[in-house]
Amino acid sequence: MSSTMTPARVGTSSSSSSSSSLKSLQLDAIHRMLSLNDDSLTSSTKNQPSSPTASSAYTAAPAGTSHNAWKILIYDKPCRSIISPLLSVSQLRSRGVTLHLLINSDREPIPDVPAVYFVEPTRANLSIIAEDCAKRLYSCVHINFVTKLDRSLMEEFGKLIIQSNSLDMVASLHDQYLDFISLERNLFSLSNKKDSYAIMNGSGVTDNVMEKYLDDIAYGLLSVVGTMGSVPVIRCPKGGAPEMVARKLNRLIAEHPTTSKVSHNRPLLVLLDRNMDLITPIAHSSTYQALIDDLLSHNANRVEFKVESLNDHGRKRTQDKKIDLDADVDPFYNRHKFVPFPEAIESNGVELQEVTSRENAIRSKTAGGGGGNESENGIGGNSVVLHDDNNNAASDLANAVDSLPKLLEQKTLLEIHTSILQAVMNEVAARDVPQFFELESALASGQYKSDFHKAKNEVLDLVMDTTKGNVEDKLRLVIVFCLATTAPGSDVTEVATAMADALENQGSTMNDGSSSAGSAAKKAAGAGGLSKEDREKLENGLQAVEYLKNLRSLQMIPNMSSVAENDYSKDSRTNTDMLSSFMTRATNQATGLLAKATERVSTMLGKIHKHYATRVVENLCEMKPSSEDEEYLYLDPKVKGDVDIKALRNMTRAPVKEVVTFVIGGGCYAEYQNLQMIANERRTITYGSTELLCPCEFLNQLGRIN
Repeated sequence: MSSTMTPARVGTSSSSSSSSSLKSLQLDAIHRMLSLNDDSLTSSTKNQPSSPTASSAYTAAPAGTSHNAWKILIYDKPCRSIISPLLSVSQLRSRGVTLHLLINSDREPIPDVPAVYFVEPTRANLSIIAEDCAKRLYSCVHINFVTKLDRSLMEEFGKLIIQSNSLDMVASLHDQYLDFISLERNLFSLSNKKDSYAIMNGSGVTDNVMEKYLDDIAYGLLSVVGTMGSVPVIRCPKGGAPEMVARKLNRLIAEHPTTSKVSHNRPLLVLLDRNMDLITPIAHSSTYQALIDDLLSHNANRVEFKVESLNDHGRKRTQDKKIDLDADVDPFYNRHKFVPFPEAIESNGVELQEVTSRENAIRSKTAGGGGGNESENGIGGNSVVLHDDNNNAASDLANAVDSLPKLLEQKTLLEIHTSILQAVMNEVAARDVPQFFELESALASGQYKSDFHKAKNEVLDLVMDTTKGNVEDKLRLVIVFCLATTAPGSDVTEVATAMADALENQGSTMNDGSSSAGSAAKKAAGAGGLSKEDREKLENGLQAVEYLKNLRSLQMIPNMSSVAENDYSKDSRTNTDMLSSFMTRATNQATGLLAKATERVSTMLGKIHKHYATRVVENLCEMKPSSEDEEYLYLDPKVKGDVDIKALRNMTRAPVKEVVTFVIGGGCYAEYQNLQMIANERRTITYGSTELLCPCEFLNQLGRIN
């Protein structure tokens, strides 16, 4: 039998927190589940400071003792995705978990050990559990469903258990309401909700499938609310998926009063539709975490990339790297995940140099015997002074030696980030990402509002330059051009066709634009310079462009050409140009990039503008007049029916201290980062979505919609 959990995480220390986060509360529930739902085994931790990923607080009893018995954890794939970002293999073992196995894998009998099941309440899972009980594979079973078990399925399961005469095997059965994935203190997604945008917007989805999907989203949010333990106020735009989910959730909370408690400072839950802002998840970014997600393989906090090095014979070799990043336990990542990429490079170099200097100083002390003073006259009154000096030197040496392991751990962590930064840098330089980022930012900020001809020409120049970017980089720029301007559809088609021709012919001149984007897709399907994979990406991307052109013409998405121009710095263009100049220097530095990136670049991007979700949440929190606060529905699970927001505006409302923003149809790291602009000491903002998507994944979904 084999186990399939994530490898050890980067960083081992936990960042303390004075208040509980959604992630820490979910972790509490997981620990309670692994304690066989016995609160007495975890009660000693209730008054301890909360930490997002701390496990030491739950290891008072050694594994294998009566208070922390050995057990087997059996889960399905969705529940594995919930546990993996929270607990490493060693942390599971400290909770007494000897094996962790998929429920549909071949499992051998271990009759003297209890089994903890953590699965979705599906008919297939219940059938397997009943079969395990009938075979008496384990001493007993503790069944934990990630969400509510329907009564009909419960009755079916009961019949199976009784028919096999194995009722004595079932020690406990619980609905845990943990159907979401916590990636950071303020970041989560729902479990098992892939292709959410395509499902929500595809024309081939039946009403029954849509209704079931919206029910699943509502139950996922019920898990979030139940884990938070507070009844929220729900705000959402009128109509569409947000209102449907909001009303379902409002009813579920009212029907499940035990899932939450009433508190004075109630959280605000804001539900949004992905269609209200399609630029943010598709555009290029400039910050460390967003670039990791965009340019490298990044999923559930794990980043994968290739590293080239020389072997003993001087030949190049490629090594696959897999690293689990957790901003809640990794100090460097926590400080720099939201900063511009060049600043992260600079900080990494400075901190690594400082740590190395401290390490060398400690090693020199130990090599020199602590630097104790000697005196020719070691008798009489001077002997006391010499004795004190020696004691102080010995104490300093001992302290230095004791600090060395922690220092080496910090150095290792920084070196890991050096390798990640280098991998990102390789992609940034190879694809000229700064040029795409700058042009997209200018389009989104309305800098070309009065000169569409210039915007079109600059987009054409970049998408037709075969030395810059890959197929998806160019498609993303064309989509931003389509969404961020009011350029005629014929101009969008012309740009898309020219891009397709240039990619296929490797630099051919632009045609007259008379052919449509659809015919360009057919042309791209023929023989030419594109690989099969790139040709498929091009066809898919051109279909995405056509889909968005249709949405725009039908006015089914907002006009993004007037997006918060005042939220940009007036000199943002000048500042973003600094990114290109930095990249030019970085490319010239080649392999010495990370060591030499010491020039100050912290102000290179100027003021970042507030995205749609950020502006909406800010308006709701500040209760601004003539804003979404007057337009959005106001649902309160404690009150029957809708609340009249006009009447409410004449009353004094408590300030909003906790916000959960949830996007239906997929979210992204750029949006998560942007929302933190309005978080402060008095207000925390948690970001969630049906799924977290990198830009290329979102592009793929756009292209698959008919």
